[in-house]
Amino acid sequence: MIRFTLLLIASWIVMTTTHEVGHLIGGWLGGGTLQHAELRPWHLPHSLFAPDPHPLVTLWSGPLVGTVVPLLIAIAIRKPSVWFIANFCVLANGVYLAVAWFTGDPFLDTPRLLAAGASPLSIAIYCALTLGWGYPAFRANCVAIFRPKPVQPCEQNIAD
Repeated sequence: MIRFTLLLIASWIVMTTTHEVGHLIGGWLGGGTLQHAELRPWHLPHSLFAPDPHPLVTLWSGPLVGTVVPLLIAIAIRKPSVWFIANFCVLANGVYLAVAWFTGDPFLDTPRLLAAGASPLSIAIYCALTLGWGYPAFRANCVAIFRPKPVQPCEQNIAD
C-alpha cells in the first residue's frame, strides 16, 4: 500500500508538471508573454500568457506534452513503476479535459480551448484516445501492484 501511495504522489507531480510545462512551452513557441506561472503541484499549477497570439498552441501543448513526455520516458526506461506514472498521466489528462468540458469552468483548459476555436471533435478524439488507452493500462498497473506475489515452491525431500 505504501508503494502504491508513493507512486500516486509521484504520478500527480509528474502529471501536473509535464502538463503545465507543456503550456509554458506552447505559450513561448506561440509568442505569448508570460504574466504568471505556478508549478507547485499542491497549488494546482497554472500559467497565464497575455497577450497570447496563438492560444490554441498554448492550450493544446499542456495535454499533449503531459501525455507524450511521460510515455517517451516510460518507453526509454521500461520499468513497471515508470509505466504506472506514464499511464496515470495519459488517463489524468484525458479525464481532466473530459470533466472540464462538462463543468464549463472558464478557467479550465477545455472551455478555454473551445473559446479559442478548438473543434469539439478534436477534444472528443483526444479524450477518447487518452481514456481508451489510459484506463485499461493504468488499471493493469494497479492490478499488478496489488496482485499477490507467487510463492516459490519449497524443495521437497524425497525420502523413500
